[in-house]
Amino acid sequence: DIRKFDLFQLRWGQLHLGTKLGSVEPVFPRADKGAVERMQKMEEQGRSVAAVADVKPPEAAGSAPAAQPAAAAPATDNKIGIEDFAKIELRVGVVKVAERVKGADKLLRLEVDIGTEVRQVVAGIAEAYAPEPLVGRKVVIVANLAPRKLRGLESNGMIVAASIEGGKPVLASFLEDVPVGARLK
Repeated sequence: DIRKFDLFQLRWGQLHLGTKLGSVEPVFPRADKGAVERMQKMEEQGRSVAAVADVKPPEAAGSAPAAQPAAAAPATDNKIGIEDFAKIELRVGVVKVAERVKGADKLLRLEVDIGTEVRQVVAGIAEAYAPEPLVGRKVVIVANLAPRKLRGLESNGMIVAASIEGGKPVLASFLEDVPVGARLK
């Protein structure tokens, strides 16, 4: 049974042959071969593919409805240039120490090794993550963020996380092994 495993600590080859993972749902809807061929022809003719891109594939009889994507953040006009993005230093770090911040239900104090040094980072993830399982976990941090005091503790970076339904944070992670200190580009 898959529920016996800590999915965050699971590594390649740890599941036994025949372990039930649960129901399988398609990630993407099946492409309509005719629509793909029409797009290829239009592309060859130099016309915009967008003219036929909104063609919906026919629903197969008895097929399950496609999974709904997470609600996208509203589009904004505050776009930045690549020069501004290049200023952000995202680094891979590994959590060495994780503990709750006294008097703060949402905050954890983390010590994160980013390869060149160990940084103290105060993160608002305590409602979603217990401190103990975070030790040894690789995270992405904004390494060149100006220090900020939170509950009397200096935070020297920011943990990168997505915000899903209900505002729950989900830490950014990797499917492959990435060395500590690696820069994200």
